Amino acid sequence: MADRGKTVSADSSNPLQTIINLWPYIWPESRPDLKRRVVLATIALVVAKLILLLVPYSFKWATNALTGELQINTVLPAVLFGAVTLVLFYNLARIGQLGFNQLRDALFASVGQYAVRRLAHRVFVHMHQLALRFHLSRKTGGLSRIIERGTKGIETIVRFTILATLPTVLEFILVAIIFWWGYGFDYLAITAVTVVLYVWFTIKASDWRIAIRREMNDSDNDANTKAVDSLLNYETVKYFGNEKMEAHRFDTSMAVYENAATRIWTSLGWLNFGQGVIFGIGMTIMMVLSAIAVKNGTQTIGDFVFINAMLIQLAIPLNFIGSVYREIRQGLTDIEQMFDILEEDLEITDKPDAPDLQIRQGAIAFKDVHFSYDPARPILKGVSFEVPAGKTVAIVGPTGAGKSTISRLLFRFYDVNEGAITIDGQDLREVRQSSLREAIGMVPQDTVLFNDTIAYNIRYGRTSATDEEVNAAAELAQVGDFIRQLPEGFDTQVGERGLKLSGGEKQRVAIARTILKAPPILVLDEATSALDTHTEREIQAALDVVSKNRTTLVIAHRLSTVIGADEIIVLKRGEIAERGTHDALIAANGLYAQMWERQREATLAEEQLRKVRESDDMGVIMRLDPAN
Repeated sequence: MADRGKTVSADSSNPLQTIINLWPYIWPESRPDLKRRVVLATIALVVAKLILLLVPYSFKWATNALTGELQINTVLPAVLFGAVTLVLFYNLARIGQLGFNQLRDALFASVGQYAVRRLAHRVFVHMHQLALRFHLSRKTGGLSRIIERGTKGIETIVRFTILATLPTVLEFILVAIIFWWGYGFDYLAITAVTVVLYVWFTIKASDWRIAIRREMNDSDNDANTKAVDSLLNYETVKYFGNEKMEAHRFDTSMAVYENAATRIWTSLGWLNFGQGVIFGIGMTIMMVLSAIAVKNGTQTIGDFVFINAMLIQLAIPLNFIGSVYREIRQGLTDIEQMFDILEEDLEITDKPDAPDLQIRQGAIAFKDVHFSYDPARPILKGVSFEVPAGKTVAIVGPTGAGKSTISRLLFRFYDVNEGAITIDGQDLREVRQSSLREAIGMVPQDTVLFNDTIAYNIRYGRTSATDEEVNAAAELAQVGDFIRQLPEGFDTQVGERGLKLSGGEKQRVAIARTILKAPPILVLDEATSALDTHTEREIQAALDVVSKNRTTLVIAHRLSTVIGADEIIVLKRGEIAERGTHDALIAANGLYAQMWERQREATLAEEQLRKVRESDDMGVIMRLDPAN
């Protein structure tokens, strides 16, 4: 698209600059049909305003005709018929003006919606381009609210600026010219002073209300974040019986919102009253001048009616311009945070003309890699190792050793501070990110599924896959039997984050998804650490199928899953403490051997506990059996 990559920024102190930045979306280079609509909408706008000026004139002529001050007998058969004609003309002009206004709105509708869609698309794409660091520091509920309000704010600014501000400015200019030409400088001066004071008061009062609006938005974000967070952790809330605490946290945020919202409506009342007073004073002065002129015979009753009608007509867009300013400022406030997201620098970017990653064998190499999330706390300190093509290398170590950081660096969610990571000799920073991630399959510890069907979640590995391929992947992942037992089969909804499935079922779906992707490189990031021993063994069998003949990097917590690895690397405080095969590390009687012994004892205890429970259950059954 022609508008891709354009910088858009919101500046609540300079709405004009925001409109200038939005203009490429209102006048898109790639859409001549929308340009034509903008031109036609502008023509309809001008015609509507010209017709609008005829309305008070026809009212004036009709009034003078009825009072006998308009000499039309030479043109029309009778004064009464002439007055009736002018009344008809008056109402036809009003209808015509309304028709052109609606035509203007209809013509501009698709232009405004196009601008909304393109900018919303840009934000969505940009969100996915931002680094993992950004998303880990954000709250999903508040972020979705920012985007929702920002999208509406874009539509508000586009529509209200083009369809309200410009027509009002045009009408004021035309009214000023008419008053100056028809009634003198005094009427022009009073009109100008009234409008200037009206606009000044509106801006000052609206700026005051904007601060309250920001407070209301912040409390709204906070309440929505707490609600989403609490509902996503529904089971945890129930486990600890903290429903009242969660309700209190939510209500506290809503109380702040209630207070701010009340102040918003109260301040609106004062704003409307002040506007009415300013315009009422200006209108009173002009009507008094006109009444004196009628008494002196320098104006007709029609002139008095005309001035009143013109002022009332001007009051409508003036009142609307106050609303427009408030809406535009409110829209700017709502999109400020969304545009802040658009202006977030992309921490991880492709170099210009970066080539695709070329997988020849799939060998991975970490070369003296240093990395830290925070400069004051280094995570990896000169880590070097290789994963030969088609081989399996496992990374183990205590919590906080830097194991999961290795998988994030391999996917290039972050760039290394020093050193390099290569695949078949190609530095990850030199190739396109999309091609890198196409070559790597991931089975994470915490498998998160989309709130859709099982088939959708498996097919996510390769969206073009056929139903037969999806079924085959499910069979290889040993989840086919489970799916066939479900009433809706592959069409079963998994719920938000896959919460309708057990941990083992989710892992199998994730494995099927990775099998369908068929990547040459596989990363297993503690894929079984959250499962019980029995489920782990079943999942491990499926993982063995997936990793066969693939370059595999295993990030492991349970050492029993990496016994068969070609090499095991033991990390400790960001450095390689030991490396070798399982047997060699056990024989070395170092850190790995200690970890192995602790886990072996824990596994034995778990097995004994399971047997005791099974024995107790059998005893209960024997006592309840009548045959005994």
